[in-house]
Amino acid sequence: MIRFLDLQRVNAMHGDELREALGRVAQSGWYLLGEEVKSFEQSYASFIGTDHCVAVGNGLDALTLIYRAYIEMGLMHEGDEVIVPANTFIASILAITENRLVPVLVEPRAGTLEIDDGQIERHITQRTRSVMIVHLYGRCAYTERVGDICRRHGLLLVEDNAQAQGCRYEGRRTGSLGHAAGHSFYPGKNLGAMGDAGAVTTDDSELAAMVRSLANYGSHKKYVFDHCGRNSRMDELQAAVLSVKLRHLDADNELRRQIARAYYSGIANPLVTLPEIWPDEQCVWHLFPVFSPHRDRLQQYLASLGIETLIHYPIPPHRQQCYASMVHLQLPVTERLSHEELSLPISQAMTGEEAQQVIRAVNCFTH
Repeated sequence: MIRFLDLQRVNAMHGDELREALGRVAQSGWYLLGEEVKSFEQSYASFIGTDHCVAVGNGLDALTLIYRAYIEMGLMHEGDEVIVPANTFIASILAITENRLVPVLVEPRAGTLEIDDGQIERHITQRTRSVMIVHLYGRCAYTERVGDICRRHGLLLVEDNAQAQGCRYEGRRTGSLGHAAGHSFYPGKNLGAMGDAGAVTTDDSELAAMVRSLANYGSHKKYVFDHCGRNSRMDELQAAVLSVKLRHLDADNELRRQIARAYYSGIANPLVTLPEIWPDEQCVWHLFPVFSPHRDRLQQYLASLGIETLIHYPIPPHRQQCYASMVHLQLPVTERLSHEELSLPISQAMTGEEAQQVIRAVNCFTH
């Protein structure tokens, strides 16, 4: 059986360090708002290349708190529009609508799978205040054109970096390319905790202070509440785990790239399409998506051979019941991708022989 993602094997790669870190926290008697979180925040800010990192409860909270902070700072207001890719996990959209902002969905390019920067400008209106780019599948969504559009129109550029920890664009890490970025450390991420956790990175000191306050009930000082906030805090155990894994992240991402290279060089089935290949630094392969009009049969075939796969994502946000008001949108590229996408197994714990088994199986598929 080749599992889609074997977290036991992933964590076993750094087992001694993780056991030491967890034991240290258990013995400390301090489990929230302590030195482990502070240390991780400093290390992750340095890794990403930003002045600030604020640890929060999860990736959705990270994105939601960024926009809530901009509203509290007077830079955005309810009803403002945020341009966002249509091809994304629903959390990207939820962060916008939870703040009573309006998501404006833009199609991806079919080859890159990321937001089509050639379509962004025509969606800008007098109410547009922000562009959110999503580094989906671990592929860098930033382009010089995106940055130029935001500068010329005075738009806040927010990165959803939930799937791309360690990715770079011309030497700079994703998470440092915009005004602020939300990060998820859900266990299955390239940098994964042993539970939920997230972070906001930014160079904006005012934004960082506002996010930190909002994530702590709206308080900057105990029992003093300047804002109606929420409880969204990373605990000490998760911070200790992430500090261990952060030290190995670049090496782990390189192991993922080796699996991806094997797939690109080995998969040769006319019924299966691979996304455009990018420079190594611009992709950390959180997922390895392939596309086929016979996706469901391909998935069943691979399962019959003991190869586990997942679909990311079978129903796009604008077709979800919770966003029934968007059902009228015509987004053919996004919808085709949702009907054809299949994610093959990939992780830093996967072996070369396992990759070859997947390649042979994919190449033998016939509809």
